[in-house]
Amino acid sequence: MDEVHGVFSALPATLSAEDEVRHGIAIAELAADEDIPHFVYSSGASAGTVPTGIARFDAKPRIEAHVRRILPEATILRPSIFMDMLVRPGTGLDKGRYTSLVEPQGSMHVVSLADIGRFVAAVFYDRERFAGQVVPLASDRLTGLDLAAAFSQASGRPISYARLPDAVLSTNPDLAHMAESLERGPLSQPIDLDLMRAINPDLTSFRAWLATQGRPLLNEALRG
Repeated sequence: MDEVHGVFSALPATLSAEDEVRHGIAIAELAADEDIPHFVYSSGASAGTVPTGIARFDAKPRIEAHVRRILPEATILRPSIFMDMLVRPGTGLDKGRYTSLVEPQGSMHVVSLADIGRFVAAVFYDRERFAGQVVPLASDRLTGLDLAAAFSQASGRPISYARLPDAVLSTNPDLAHMAESLERGPLSQPIDLDLMRAINPDLTSFRAWLATQGRPLLNEALRG
């Protein structure tokens, strides 16, 4: 691998937690064994320092810890919630009432997949700046009411907003953890969007994404 400049490690969400950890560690160890100059690991903004007891949320911190131990100059990226995840059938868009995890005035950071690619390119371009850094990634920050306004504009029909009821969250540990994290955990931490824009001048707002890359997903969600 003499001609390899760097490795970008991003694992699919379809893996089990243990497989994610196993593959994540194996890729990092291969990069370390081959003395790859720059290793970039795509973790997640929900990664925290305190174990949650939920395997899929604890997988990325376990990989991060291993990467830091064997590749101290690696860059760890922590993308926020993917915009794609917000536009799915079953969220109520077809009924004119969107439901999600934040309070109407609460907010969340989101990121487009295209922006992640641009951030990764920027990190590889300027290794010295980002070596050894943990970099949270976001394209936009939205309240629940912002989401309703964006969906209303993009769909051409009124869309209201409501937080998922506690009764629903109590039956789903993954959703409950996400809601908790958005209110007072890792996902609630501020991300400097001006800094994001300095790294990636072509930052994509959620409204712009809905009008372009996200349009097919929105159309599908509106059909139910």
